[in-house]
Amino acid sequence: MVYAPREDGYINIKSMDFPDKEYFHLSHDLEYIPGFWGSYIRGAVHALQEDYVLKVGLNAIVSGKLPIGGLSSSAAVTTAYLMALCDVNDIEFTKYDLIKYSHWVETEFIGLKNGILDQSANILSLDNQLMVMDCQEWEHEMVPKGEGFPDFEVVVVYSGITKNLMGTDFNNLVDEVRVAGWMLQELAGLPLSKLEDVRLREIPKEVYETHKENLLPRFRKRAAHFYTEQERVEKGAEAWAKGDLEAFGQLMFESGHSSFYQQESGIPEMETIYNILKDTEGVYGARPSGAGYRGALIGLVNPDFKEHIKAQIDAIYPSKHPEYKDVYEVNFCQTDDGARFVDPKEFE
Repeated sequence: MVYAPREDGYINIKSMDFPDKEYFHLSHDLEYIPGFWGSYIRGAVHALQEDYVLKVGLNAIVSGKLPIGGLSSSAAVTTAYLMALCDVNDIEFTKYDLIKYSHWVETEFIGLKNGILDQSANILSLDNQLMVMDCQEWEHEMVPKGEGFPDFEVVVVYSGITKNLMGTDFNNLVDEVRVAGWMLQELAGLPLSKLEDVRLREIPKEVYETHKENLLPRFRKRAAHFYTEQERVEKGAEAWAKGDLEAFGQLMFESGHSSFYQQESGIPEMETIYNILKDTEGVYGARPSGAGYRGALIGLVNPDFKEHIKAQIDAIYPSKHPEYKDVYEVNFCQTDDGARFVDPKEFE
């Protein structure tokens, strides 16, 4: 995003990836429009206006290099808007402030029942380090790569499907996880929380192990995904710190399998990509990115096998899903630091 201040208080945003533009005055009380990319700048303005009086607007152009769908593009662009608005209005902020405001946009303005992981990864990340985030306590640590860590790149395989999460079963799935916790509380004789306050992490794993067979299958799967994913996160951090990319990659594959078959948040197109990557030489590990209802899979790969990996995907995916043969993409990327201001001269 490139931007310049407007002293007249107007917001004028042009996207290189979507038609139309967003144009309004900071004094206007604008609502969320489902499916409209301009809703995120509207939400960013509303979030900051909860605590500040905004007087300076923006002229800005936004664009992205990677496909939009499953890669936290909404969190990324919202962060950019927030940083720009704070800059031109002389508002000092911390990284955790950005996470808070960005999360407010998605939960209070857009209406998603999601957490802070997308925003945290986008804002806190450091190149070549693994971020481990405690999303309830709002604490994180950065884990450096262990000694002897092999070279790797990130593969991003876009399915060709871009869908707004509000148009999926995402919020219902969140409620199913909470109902699973509710059932465990009841089975264990624990005090029952309000549904919106249920957190599986506050229910000991021993309670789950004792009572899991008494859960209805749907809710047993949701709880199983949560508790096994918690273990994978801890083991993953240990593998990263030891420089064991093979073990880390295997945990990614296991996470993907659980996402598809325990959390049941995947779609057939993404499952196809997952299976291709799982069976292709040179892929350390892969899993669906985002909520799993659309978008992309990400994986860590040996750079020497990039051509082979792309060839495998090109040979299988379009034949199984011909309706997306002209829109799916295979991208290879490297890691980098999180959201930051950059001198425009670096791009000259």
